[in-house]
Amino acid sequence: MKRVSPLFLVLLVLGFLFVTYNLLTMIIHYKTSSEEWEDPFLLPGNLNEFGGSKAKYHVALTANDAPYSQWQCRIMYYWYKKVKDMPRSEMGEFTRILHSGKSDSLMEEIPTFVVDPLPDGLDRGYVVLNRPWAFVQWLEKATIGEEYILMAEPDHIFVNPLPNLARGQYPAGFPFFYIKPSEHETVIRKYYPEEKGPLANIDPIGNSPVIIRKSELEKISPTWMNISLLMKDDPATDQAFGWVLEMYAYAVASALHGVRHILREDFMLQPPWDEKVGKKFIIHYTYGCDYNLKGELTYGKIGEWRFDKRSHFSEPPPRNLSLPPPGAPESVVRLVQMVNEATANIPNWYTL
Repeated sequence: MKRVSPLFLVLLVLGFLFVTYNLLTMIIHYKTSSEEWEDPFLLPGNLNEFGGSKAKYHVALTANDAPYSQWQCRIMYYWYKKVKDMPRSEMGEFTRILHSGKSDSLMEEIPTFVVDPLPDGLDRGYVVLNRPWAFVQWLEKATIGEEYILMAEPDHIFVNPLPNLARGQYPAGFPFFYIKPSEHETVIRKYYPEEKGPLANIDPIGNSPVIIRKSELEKISPTWMNISLLMKDDPATDQAFGWVLEMYAYAVASALHGVRHILREDFMLQPPWDEKVGKKFIIHYTYGCDYNLKGELTYGKIGEWRFDKRSHFSEPPPRNLSLPPPGAPESVVRLVQMVNEATANIPNWYTL
């Protein structure tokens, strides 16, 4: 037998190491692909056949006519207009779905479609129950040119241009750490019986932010509405889910229709817990931001510096809010800067 030369063995080992290195690099790149605008999670089946849905999506948010909602909608719409035509954006048209049943003072400023609220008393003081009913009406009555829809909320700010994150038939949603169907099996099974499949079929999401095909949302919305009302009418469910009840209802309704979502952690950031903006797309300012003058978070205690949307229920926040103290995270600084830019450029800011 011919002896193999030491040089050949060295080259063979080096070649093997090179191939192994490339394979590991590909795996690492795939797992960190959110930095390259790819999907951090691919839950439902093999999505590699979909290269991303390049079709434009319609931006839709539900709102009422309260001042608290109005000033947030104005800021949200300002930033929609700023990023709409930027590179990587696949935004289409915009609609504020106003579920107050009548026109308000923003009709000329923001494209708006008026729908009816739920009958008096049916929401039991939980105004969010109007959201699925608003989508049912809008989808039935409005002319919507885009194939896809982004369900958004007034307290969203587009911090980076947002492409269509859906892939073909699969919508994209943001995974919320507090939506945990498996921890509420007894309650969930009232609406998603065992014959429908495991609880793992229910994605840990709410309806917003979600980018979804219009045809899929048309199927889901009536179920979402009915389950929301059933859940609110059941004391045990109402107690278990509280203020996120309608979110659970959307997750369950989607699962009942066999719809799974691509989970995108880069879809949204939530200050003060998410400290970096990076390449994430939406700032959701639902949490209060409280800091002492050293720039240290004092969550649960009113800080020497604070920004909390709930401080402005009856009127808009003032222009030129003070920036957070040095040491506060980038996300909070960016949020206040973006609010300030919007309020400085929106005409008649203090008039609603």
